[in-house]
Formats: sequence, structure tokens, C-alpha cells
Amino acid sequence: MTTPVTVRAPQPSGDYPLLSVQDLRVRFATEDGPVFAVNGVSFDLRAGEIIALVGESGCGKSVTAMAVPGLLAPTATVTGRVLLAGRDLLELTPKELRAVRGKEISFVFQEPMTSLNPAFTVGKQIREVLQRHEGLSKKAAQARAVELLQLVRIPAPERRVDEYPHQLSGGMRQRVMIAIAVACGPKVLVADEPTTALDVTIQAGVLDILRDLRDELGTAIVLITHDLGVVADLADRVVVMYAGRPVEQAEVHELFAHPQHPYTNGLLGAVPHREQGVELVAGRRLAEIPGLVPALRSDPDECVFAPRCSRRTDVCTSRRPPLEPVRPGHPAACFHPGEAS
Repeated sequence: MTTPVTVRAPQPSGDYPLLSVQDLRVRFATEDGPVFAVNGVSFDLRAGEIIALVGESGCGKSVTAMAVPGLLAPTATVTGRVLLAGRDLLELTPKELRAVRGKEISFVFQEPMTSLNPAFTVGKQIREVLQRHEGLSKKAAQARAVELLQLVRIPAPERRVDEYPHQLSGGMRQRVMIAIAVACGPKVLVADEPTTALDVTIQAGVLDILRDLRDELGTAIVLITHDLGVVADLADRVVVMYAGRPVEQAEVHELFAHPQHPYTNGLLGAVPHREQGVELVAGRRLAEIPGLVPALRSDPDECVFAPRCSRRTDVCTSRRPPLEPVRPGHPAACFHPGEAS
């Protein structure tokens, strides 16, 4: 379900990049040739900040998210730099990377029912992380597991800690995934579509938990979503992705007030908005973006959005538009930027 857009006020963040992703590129080897899944993604994330990667399915946002903690399949070739507190994760050995994951950077997967082990209680699955990374005894880890379930607002945590995933609702399972992810106090949390398939009430609760983690623990969050309502409510900055490339970046208020790329304008036109709590959908047709996301079998030197763009001219298919500022602190990769008329 799509969340109506209500833009939140920007929140203060730290003064230094805690996570710096620089020119990230991901290629997948397949029988039909390489797939250019991610092409030149760069962003900085500061302590206590939430940055959202948005775009329709197939744009590369989830591949970007999984490349950061090194969770991609062996068929992936990843280049660029992923600096976590100055340490390049792409240069770590598998053993070093396993020590970092769960401890310094954690991942919340999209579907908790397939991510949690159905054969073990949720308490055991939380304990495993604490015993591996923190060296806690079983008794101490069990007590901490109860505290973590309470932190993510699961009722009766003393009872739920001994239950299995199938005994919990979808919203509770997602909260258990968050509890596992934050068990060791990671610097960065990567959340891939954390509210997908949840109803609006449960979705709001999960978003409140993420907000509390940022506000109370200073956790920096990389949020992957296609839901611009969630972005408006939770994020501080936004990276809009299309066909594996970043096409626009800005603070959340700036992006919603002054979208510059035609693709961003199309995304914003396709969701309901609110004004003083009233949903603005009556009497108008939601916009749609014609066409489909291109197959990522090549990396053409042209604007990849041109076939779907109403603003395209000859220059759009002659060379690739650079990602450069069109407003202060607001870059867009477009030869004809501007807000929708």
C-alpha cells in the first residue's frame, strides 16, 4: 500500500560521513552476457541521518544496498569504494567482512518470513548474533534478547522470545528482524523495503521504530523503498535511481518542493499528496510514466531515460547527461531539468 506524501521536517545529523559510497558499480555475469545493474552510485551518510534510495522495480536500489555490506552473489563484480568510518569494505577479506556485518553494519531484509529460520525461536536467533559478536553467555544473551524485543515494541517480550517465526504476525516478524539487526549497536542500518506487504497501521509502527533508532541511538540508516510517502515521512536526503544510475539527489524538502529530473517529476505525479491532512486525489488523475525500465545489458553513452521522456531532444541520445547541480546542493542528470509544468 502506498503511503500518502506528507513531507517531514529535516533532522540534524553528524558533521562527518560515516558511510561514503563512491562510484559504486555492479556487474552480474550471466549466460547471456553481463548485466550492468549499478552504474556510478555515490552518496555520503552521516551519523544519525537517513538517506533513501528510491525508484521503480529494476532501478538498482536493492543491488546497491546489498553491495554495501557485501551480500551479493559470487556472480557479481563490484567496483568503487564503500568506506565505513574510513575503512573500505570492498577491500576486506570474507572473514573480516563477516566480523563487520551485524556488528558495525546490519541489514533488514524485505521479507522476514524467508529471512528468519523457521526451525529456531526468535530468541535463539537474536542470541546467536549477540554471542558471536559480543561474546555474551547464553543467559546474558537471552536477557538482552528480551530487551531488544521490548525496544522494537513487541508485546509480552518474555513470552515472545521463546516463540517461532510462524507464531508471529508479519509486523512482529519484521520487528524481530530489526531487533536482530540492531542487537550489537551497528553504526549503519540498511533497510530494504522494510514496510512492504504490511498494512498501514503496522507500517507506521515499523517506521516509528526506525525513527526512534535514529533519534535515540544515532543509528544512520540507508532506506530502500519505492514508496515516496515513506521517504517524505522518514528520510533526510533522497537519491533517485533509474536503470542503475542516480538521476537526482537532494534533501527531502528540496526534492519534493523542486523536483528537477523528468523521472522524479513522474514519480511524484504518480502518488497521492496531502495538504493539511487532506488527501489530494479527488478530481485528478494520477500521472503515469509511459514505457518500461530498459534491460541493463549495456551501458550506453546517452540518457537512459530518453525513450520515456517528454522533454527529450537530440542531445539526450548523443551523450550521457552528467549529474551536476541545477540548484544549490541539488544535482540532477538531465540536459533539460526543471519542475513539471
